[in-house]
Amino acid sequence: MGLLDRLSVLLGLKKKEVHVLCLGLDNSGKTTIINKLKPSNAQSQNILPTIGFSIEKFKSSSLSFTVFDMSGQGRYRNLWEHYYKEGQAIIFVIDSSDRLRMVVAKEELDTLLNHPDIKHRRIPILFFANKMDLRDAVTSVKVSQLLCLENIKDKPWHICASDAIKGEGLQEGVDWLQGTLQNTVLKI
Repeated sequence: MGLLDRLSVLLGLKKKEVHVLCLGLDNSGKTTIINKLKPSNAQSQNILPTIGFSIEKFKSSSLSFTVFDMSGQGRYRNLWEHYYKEGQAIIFVIDSSDRLRMVVAKEELDTLLNHPDIKHRRIPILFFANKMDLRDAVTSVKVSQLLCLENIKDKPWHICASDAIKGEGLQEGVDWLQGTLQNTVLKI
């Protein structure tokens, strides 16, 4: 990034681009969350399960996010690791009403955290405990306990309760991610 590019970012004339991986099991709400973060005129009315991955973009007050929305279906999860090197942040979405698959979500998270391309990086991780509107949903504190998030000591992380359909909790998460990226990773 040249001097003029840095200056335009500092002055707010140009937004710094950030690559974010959006991960989690299938049907956790990843695509719905990403769709809700886009401007209302760019949001899709029909959300379909992601096959493989899709690339979406949205902006916050000072960053431009390029999000790799990765399929959470079992047969596609092995593709996640091909994108780890490029990711500057991770959004990990959990279906807080699906207690049976919480163990699988924890296994996938542990695999992610122990991957060589992630393990020694201070990459921020935003967790969305999604589907809080459902009757069987557990609190974000309980999701944090079930996933043993307190054991993550070498990466900044934050968990937000969310309802992707209504958009609840999403802005809080994006604000945290933006602040964390600016203060620790991007140094803008």
